[in-house]
Amino acid sequence: MSVDESNNVHTRLQVHNCVVQPLLTDLYQITMAYAYWKSEKTSDTAVFDLFFRQNPFQGEFTIFGGLEECLRFLENFSYSDSDIEYLKTTLPPTIEQSFFGYLKELTAKDVKLYAIDEGSVVFPRVPLIRVEGPLIVVQLLETTLLTLVNFSSLMATNAARYRMAAGDNVSLLEFGLRRAQGPDGGLSASKYAYIGGFDGTSNLLAGKMFNIPVKGTHAHAYITSFSNPSELKNKTLINLNNGKEQDLIDLTLSWRTTLSNLLHISESQASDGELAALVSFAIAFPEGFVALIDTYDVNKWHFLGPKELPVISSFGSGILNFCAVALALNDLGYKAIGVRIDSGDLAYLSNKSRETFVKVANEFNIPWFANLTIIASNDINEETIWSLNDQKHSIDCFGIGTHLVTCQRQPALGCVYKLVEVNGTPRIKLSQDGSKITMPGKKDAFRLYGADGFALIDLLKKSVEDPPVAKTKLLCRHPFDQKKRAFVVPSTIKPLYKIYWENGHIMQRLPDLSEVREHVKESLRSLRPDIKRNLNPTPYKVSVSDDLYEFMHELWMRNTPIGELS
Repeated sequence: MSVDESNNVHTRLQVHNCVVQPLLTDLYQITMAYAYWKSEKTSDTAVFDLFFRQNPFQGEFTIFGGLEECLRFLENFSYSDSDIEYLKTTLPPTIEQSFFGYLKELTAKDVKLYAIDEGSVVFPRVPLIRVEGPLIVVQLLETTLLTLVNFSSLMATNAARYRMAAGDNVSLLEFGLRRAQGPDGGLSASKYAYIGGFDGTSNLLAGKMFNIPVKGTHAHAYITSFSNPSELKNKTLINLNNGKEQDLIDLTLSWRTTLSNLLHISESQASDGELAALVSFAIAFPEGFVALIDTYDVNKWHFLGPKELPVISSFGSGILNFCAVALALNDLGYKAIGVRIDSGDLAYLSNKSRETFVKVANEFNIPWFANLTIIASNDINEETIWSLNDQKHSIDCFGIGTHLVTCQRQPALGCVYKLVEVNGTPRIKLSQDGSKITMPGKKDAFRLYGADGFALIDLLKKSVEDPPVAKTKLLCRHPFDQKKRAFVVPSTIKPLYKIYWENGHIMQRLPDLSEVREHVKESLRSLRPDIKRNLNPTPYKVSVSDDLYEFMHELWMRNTPIGELS
């Protein structure tokens, strides 16, 4: 990569992350920082865990996303002069002015960040990130780290679920920018959909910034903007076989007459405006011709206004006109790509389209015609894909927007950032809600694998404990239920944490998006099928060592007030 290219990539990252700065936080982080400072806790150190309590989408796994953006945030963590001036006007006038000078000098150089690799399969209660450093600084990081991890992980998980529903042989395209929660939501959705397993996006800016393949066809508006072939100013296309220009309209109309008899679709039912639009688009993109074929539908009467004037046309119009244009292109040495269906019974229409393509291929001895791509869109969600699978559809590619990018089935992951140690002393948060009790102290996480290569269980241990050893009997305990425990003899063990940030620098090579995408696939392959299934998946087990269990419950009892009856 040249210096100019490197600078360009850096600039793109900066443009995308321009809002990710210290003031992208909650007010109470600053007020706590002042209270810490006022209490002379500037030398105190702390450890925070960032984790979630429940897998999203009624599933039993989550994909970890957002780590690189967290590290970029640490690289640029400092309060600007304008930040300080804004805080002076926002905070109460009683704030001592020297506190603002303290804030102005803060950086993340004394912070350490340990994390699981981005793109890994992760589970509830296992910290995704462990942050260590000066108490005030690591407290100030909370909100920003959470907003960078929450949506990224949710989005990557949603995309991975769509990929599992669709299978490996169907392409997935993200079409959700227009429905996303604002520009940054749209960019993040495109990025993490790609990481989660989508093959491309319609979002040009995301394609430019993140090197994601961009794909698209055309809208119904393009079809309805044409009325008749006679209005076309450009009707010719170069014949690749002889280099001469040829009238594509005449050739297409000839083919439409021939196909009308073969497909038993009357030419009178075919829209001339639609034909003109498809010919126009084919002339513009002869080597990438994809047509939207459901603009008109004869099976429904579209009433316009109080006079109820019907517009009659058909899906048959779309398939007839497309095939006519595609065969005309074939005569000139070009191969059409396929069709997009954006409404109606997607299983039925995709199968009828495939039948038509096979029939045409056999009739005219054009083998590739049988394998034309069929793209389906129209408000598709995960359950739609499972249903279409049951109906034995013939779809090659799904274009998915709203339900994907908004994570409509579950709009938030719920990551939290909890204090677990201060000045080397473990801290525990207690709650009447057992799920909200934290696991105190600095911990390391390990993934234990069976002889079949599948992950068996995750094990959390105190960082001062010796790491677990493969092929030895290990006692794994449920964090809160003393009756749930088991001995595990793992064939292999993988430590989950790496030091990613120390002394003001990123400590690991950061993979590009395609590498993270491959890691998602590899990580998912390590889970048994029953854990990944759509209906009633088996919960994956997260355990603690015996030492951590005893320590945690001792601290629990020590910090629980003793009630008094009277």
